Amino acid sequence: MSRFLGVLILSFISLTACTYEKPFSRAQSEIIQLTGSGAFTKAEALINQTLERPDLTETQKDWLNVRKDLMERVRIDFSKSEERITAQLREYFPNLSDSLRYAWESDGRLEMRMIDGQKKYFSYAVNNLFRLDPDAHKIKYGIATQVPDPLDSVRLSNTSAILAAGQPGKPAEKYKVRIGFKLTVDPDAVPPGETVRCWMPFPRISSPRQPAANLISSFPAEAIRSSEQALQSTLYATQIKKAGKPAVFSYEAEFEIAGQWFDPKQLSGQKTNNFTGGDEFTKETPPQVVFSPLVRQLADSLAGSETDPFKIFRSFYYWIDKEIPWASALEYSIIDCIPDYVITNRHGDCGMVTFLLMSMARYKGIPARWQSGWMLHPGNKNLHDWCELWFEGAGWVPVDMSFGLQKTDNPVLREFYMTGIDSYRMIINDDFGKELDPPKKFYRSEPYDFQRGEVEWNGGNLYFNQWDYEFNVLSLEKII
Repeated sequence: MSRFLGVLILSFISLTACTYEKPFSRAQSEIIQLTGSGAFTKAEALINQTLERPDLTETQKDWLNVRKDLMERVRIDFSKSEERITAQLREYFPNLSDSLRYAWESDGRLEMRMIDGQKKYFSYAVNNLFRLDPDAHKIKYGIATQVPDPLDSVRLSNTSAILAAGQPGKPAEKYKVRIGFKLTVDPDAVPPGETVRCWMPFPRISSPRQPAANLISSFPAEAIRSSEQALQSTLYATQIKKAGKPAVFSYEAEFEIAGQWFDPKQLSGQKTNNFTGGDEFTKETPPQVVFSPLVRQLADSLAGSETDPFKIFRSFYYWIDKEIPWASALEYSIIDCIPDYVITNRHGDCGMVTFLLMSMARYKGIPARWQSGWMLHPGNKNLHDWCELWFEGAGWVPVDMSFGLQKTDNPVLREFYMTGIDSYRMIINDDFGKELDPPKKFYRSEPYDFQRGEVEWNGGNLYFNQWDYEFNVLSLEKII
């Protein structure tokens, strides 16, 4: 089952130019058409009718059930009505015209979808509008530009120290970190007496920046760490659900982490044709690392006639930094093709711009691999995604696309995140969309990234609206 689901994730979800498999039946083709047009009720009726057929294989049943699941996830993300959104907007735009709202909707600044003939808006549509539209931002905040972020000074301080260490390519500014994590399943999410299975995100041993990670304690105490070879690192535990009580899973752990920076002058002019790490880092991994027509067109237009891999990458980095502002993102499982989505809608979060950068880099022959986990900057902990690119003579170079160019007159410090990473990271994943250890039976809540956890029982997967999580930095000490 789990091996099939891995294929399903990469092959059957896409409905756009990123589609890589043709439908296996006439019913499936009609279901894809109905869901793509937002006719969810008709699609669900057809799915239920099709599921009654006695000749279905288990693979076909799973495909149909995942389709139903994805439609429900879309409904959760797009839960606000036209009336509610209009009321929110009129707090700042008393004379809001339909034409202005339609303009915002048409270019994705006010994100909505048609579901069963009604406009349904993304939960964070209004918040994103004030991020993406300068005029709207000015009306709400009184200024046209974003206010300074306290995180900026934290990053500048740490990245300056990494540069001052004067050791390009070597880990610098090392810390020992102790963290706590807790995942709480809603009391009514699973019937009493059933076994709840939980995969918690756990720090991965990932050299050279995260060379050690130790489990201090866990609940349940029998929690099991995934294999060191697992590229998405987990702490797995089970417990029997008690009546009227939430199921709580938790742990404390310690790990070491360091920053790293490579000198761009040493990367420019180097080729990538001597890479021997396998074609998995230079090929498409659909549906989220793809060479779609939009990706190829953008990459070709930015690279032009340039042949230096680093200069090609630099043109990609600068374009994304300038043209793609950060915005709250849909759940990745309901986005057909993230790189195309970012190019079309001109916004995305950290993982989305990373998928776009990796797609363009691999298309141009630059090896690229995913990395993600938590950012633990003092006062600014959060989930975060970045990647690594390979250059001759340096090896794997960390790249943080969403942190972008820093606000400083120092050109080296300004471009730090183009070839470096700060010290405040917890690496969980060294790839995306990999099978968890032990394997998960049902389709994941987040089929690509893994930072919040995954939960299921014999009745199916538990989605994010059925449980909650939290993590805290218990201590952070610099290693002298």
